Amino acid sequence: MKLFVTGGAGFIGSQFIRDWVKRFPQDQIINFDKLTYAGNLANLASVEFNNSYSFIRGDIRDSDALLEAIPHGADAVVHFAAESHVDRSIHGAAEFVSTNALGTQVLLDASRHRKVARFMHISTDEVGGSMNSEEWLKEDSPLKPRSPYAASKTAAEHLVRAAGETFGTDFVVTRTSNNYGPFQFPEKLLPLAICNAMENKPIPVYGDGMQVRDWIHVEDNCRALIATLRDGRAGQTYHIGGGFPRPNRYVLESILALLGRPKSLLAPTKDRLGHDRRYAVNFDKIARELNWRPLISFQDGLRQTIRWYQENQDWVKAVRSCQYLNYYKEQYGESLASAKAA
Repeated sequence: MKLFVTGGAGFIGSQFIRDWVKRFPQDQIINFDKLTYAGNLANLASVEFNNSYSFIRGDIRDSDALLEAIPHGADAVVHFAAESHVDRSIHGAAEFVSTNALGTQVLLDASRHRKVARFMHISTDEVGGSMNSEEWLKEDSPLKPRSPYAASKTAAEHLVRAAGETFGTDFVVTRTSNNYGPFQFPEKLLPLAICNAMENKPIPVYGDGMQVRDWIHVEDNCRALIATLRDGRAGQTYHIGGGFPRPNRYVLESILALLGRPKSLLAPTKDRLGHDRRYAVNFDKIARELNWRPLISFQDGLRQTIRWYQENQDWVKAVRSCQYLNYYKEQYGESLASAKAA
């Protein structure tokens, strides 16, 4: 197979590439990534010299770059690239709309012109909005986004489905609950809490900390993504979740307990604007059709994740100091020219 992966230097995208190369070493993968602050080629050090992998720096809003980069007749485009941090979308929504909505449309058009066989769009449980304590988001539930980020991802989903209806594009959409695991950028809740706790620094807690999220280890998520890409039915949406929603405060207290740090490190702060109270996805469909279920328990995954951050302090320091961004500027300049990862 020939895969064109957007946003493959990010947290989930890089895990997907590492896992795919390991499982299917004969396949060809092109990683197309703009290398914003959330894209880090160090995440792909284990595959960067593999003959089946190549990297191209580029922007999904650049149709000429996409038409040049996407192989004609590729088996699939796997679309991870997105602005994804809710807080950043609240402070400035325009970039989210431009990248997540317009960028998806440009990528759809380029994929059609290059006669790509399948388009897989990676979405989020946040498109369903806030659930009450009894609700579970199903694939056919109404979409009720409540943040600029979620709204931009909802728009992207609609554009993907429109391409299917209008042009006959073979597509699948996945909506995943909160991911955690190695290589996650430390602005997200779990790595931020882990890194701060290791340094005995305060951990910000929005509001009362009782917002409920469903956590899934990134390896479990990528197993589901691979199964969906290979065997999911065209035109379908599949939910991927951990199955055990829990309050943020419980998660943070679990991290502190595992690190032997006091609960006094939790620092309540003003709640996020429009903060959704609960996310929870029903994943019966993917379990039934593709025989997928999460294998990594939350406690085991959390212990593994903490251990990874403890053992990879050089990565953490480089990310927090933005050293890798300086390297990219030296390596690529300000252009978005094609380049093999150095």
